[in-house]
Amino acid sequence: MSSSPAWLEEGRRHVWRPYCQMKTAAPPLPVARTEGARLILSDGRELVDGIASWWTACHGYNHPHIRAAMQAQLKACPHVMFGGLAHEPAYRLAARLADLLPGDLDHVFFAESGSVSVEIAMKMAVQFWINRGVSGRTKFLAFRGGYHGDTLATMTVCDPEEGMHSLFAGVMPHQVIGDLPVDAASEAALDRLLAERGGEIAAILVEPRVQGAGGMLFHDDETLRTLRRLADRHGVLLIFDEIFVGLGRTGDLFACSGAGVVPDIVTLSKALTGGTLPLSAAIASAKVFDAFWSDDAGAALMHGPTYMGNPLACAAANASLDLFETGAWKADVARLSAGLAEGLAPCRGAPGVVDVRTLGAIGAVEFDAPVPVQAWCARFAEAGAWIRPMGKVVYLTPAYVTSDDELALLTRAIRGVVQA
Repeated sequence: MSSSPAWLEEGRRHVWRPYCQMKTAAPPLPVARTEGARLILSDGRELVDGIASWWTACHGYNHPHIRAAMQAQLKACPHVMFGGLAHEPAYRLAARLADLLPGDLDHVFFAESGSVSVEIAMKMAVQFWINRGVSGRTKFLAFRGGYHGDTLATMTVCDPEEGMHSLFAGVMPHQVIGDLPVDAASEAALDRLLAERGGEIAAILVEPRVQGAGGMLFHDDETLRTLRRLADRHGVLLIFDEIFVGLGRTGDLFACSGAGVVPDIVTLSKALTGGTLPLSAAIASAKVFDAFWSDDAGAALMHGPTYMGNPLACAAANASLDLFETGAWKADVARLSAGLAEGLAPCRGAPGVVDVRTLGAIGAVEFDAPVPVQAWCARFAEAGAWIRPMGKVVYLTPAYVTSDDELALLTRAIRGVVQA
């Protein structure tokens, strides 16, 4: 392999990298460009991206339709503040999202990152009760296995045993953590928990269908319908964090639509711009929004990220929605789902493997202990794949445009490491 590019060597001492101990971590792989489902490294090697840059690049990299929309918007207006000003890309995007989401999820608050959109949803939920004159509802019910971000408030609603955030135990406010209601016993337990503590809970917060970064843990749609029933029974709000599963990843455009459940707030990010620019949204129902619609200035949601509703990002998101509206992604996700199931099935029975599971364009191989991430990343790269395990799970969340041959390369790379 050729030597590292000069920019990498010059910048390595200054860049603080995510999710790694930099003293012992291997150098990152230098990417020169991207195309479709592939990363082209500075030395000319090509890797099929098995995780679509943390599942953002759903349409593949450098999609010409999204690129053209961004180029046109860049010439017209790359950014303008959202306080007191308006622009077409954001207002058009809000109207389109409201039309696509189920029920009365009609009120879109934009931000930049997924974590921030979850914090905004939490802030909406707490102030919803304050504005209605109800005191004491300041906590959230979240679930073991869940993950909602790395910012301070979102860390409190992640699984408290989750390794990334365990250092901060006792520093942040404690939330109410329960088990998902996946059967009659766990539903009854959650019902009792809400009966005991419902008066202090502002909202239930859940990742619908798949708890992503917490381990690619799946649950069925009846679990979500149960949560809606329990939320209504005990008078709490229901928030769906669809940052991972939204926009086609599980086979439906939105998990809430597929499950037939309308939450009170839903959060979106990741694939919203097709993996081009940061953008997120917390989208509220009419009931939530109406609690803020008042002659009282103090009832307003006093929140406003500097780059919220960024025109360039909104233009990319509108172009991404154009691609979703063609419907072609549905056949691609179904094709990928079948290919993942077939390609990963041989991992069952391999040493240390406890489960192999797939849903939509998600495939996961779970082990009985954490895997050696750094060593396996290197082996996957040698096989022509970019795959980055997390914890006990090796997973694939490829771009929807990933070809059958590219998908076969990804699953073959996993089998080669797992079965070795």
